[in-house]
Amino acid sequence: MALSKIDVANMVENEMPQANIADNVNFRNIIINGDMSIAQRTTSQASVTSTGYYTIDKWNWQADYGTVTLSQSTDVPTGQGFSKSFKADVTTAGTVSSSGSVILRQKVEGQNLQYLKKGTSSAESTTLSFWIKSTKTGTYICELFDADNTRQISKAYTVSSADTWEKKELTFAGDTTGAFGNDNGNSLQIHWYLSAGSDFKSGTLSTTWTASTNANRAVGQVDAQDNTSNNIYLTGVQFEVGQVASDFEFLPVDINLRRCQRYFYTTYDAGTAVGTAPSNGDVPQLFMNATCNYGGLLLFHPVPMRDAPTIVIYNPQTGATGSGTTDGNVTKNMASSKINEKSVHVNANGVSVSTDASLKCHITASAEL
Repeated sequence: MALSKIDVANMVENEMPQANIADNVNFRNIIINGDMSIAQRTTSQASVTSTGYYTIDKWNWQADYGTVTLSQSTDVPTGQGFSKSFKADVTTAGTVSSSGSVILRQKVEGQNLQYLKKGTSSAESTTLSFWIKSTKTGTYICELFDADNTRQISKAYTVSSADTWEKKELTFAGDTTGAFGNDNGNSLQIHWYLSAGSDFKSGTLSTTWTASTNANRAVGQVDAQDNTSNNIYLTGVQFEVGQVASDFEFLPVDINLRRCQRYFYTTYDAGTAVGTAPSNGDVPQLFMNATCNYGGLLLFHPVPMRDAPTIVIYNPQTGATGSGTTDGNVTKNMASSKINEKSVHVNANGVSVSTDASLKCHITASAEL
């Protein structure tokens, strides 16, 4: 089995049995969380107006205009084995500027792409397959964008029937120019255009690999953000070597979650929005007694992360950042230090308690591309 296609070291280090992984999964899908089943941050986010990671893990929303609600939906194609989909619902329509765009994308580490042999005469062809349902019919564009070398290739597909699940398969030639960096950086971005301004549509669509020119990136793209009746669903996304799409590769949920946690994790319970105030699920608890004013806890990440993450501490009683709370619901300032790919030190310094107490908080850790 071609285990080199992803970094299984994370799973092995966290006591994932390598034999079971090898026996059951090929890891042919470069996309992480393509079945949209993991949504650690929240299952629904309203009033989204800008670029960011909002709901479903690993899926990045890039937007220059308009307002949407992003959510994890149970609307899925019948009989395909999927239980969740990504949904974008337009709540405030807008007019795209000449340089504007709305894109759903996933970013991929270069070290997970070396077997594509990009930049060599043996560069592999790849196929992108997915299920899509959209209110707006017409031509849509998918793009592979090489962030290391500023190169791209685009393919058009058609949504034929409104509000109907359709499967799409797009094959891309291998690129013999410009290798991906063999590191943990952002090397490849896979883009689903939902809207594009005239700067991206005034040329001829680049259906072969070339130096990126904006005018040739999204020629023909419809505007799926121009009406509040518009919504779009996506699931079953697979990106693999070869010129033919294979059946979607379902992963055990624990493996899928751990792959996502390389980039982001939270101590909130599943389905609980980050920054809210429930105390259930809070992990870091520092025991402090009345004779000291310092407490610290070394917290190990669930899996080694892509890079030293950005840590945010949340108060489990108020949802405010930068503080925790005692057993008696007294707010105390907290901070993080000694952050690396495997652990973080959560501490409270210069904090006094009148009686022995535990100080607790929620955290998020983000090492997204």
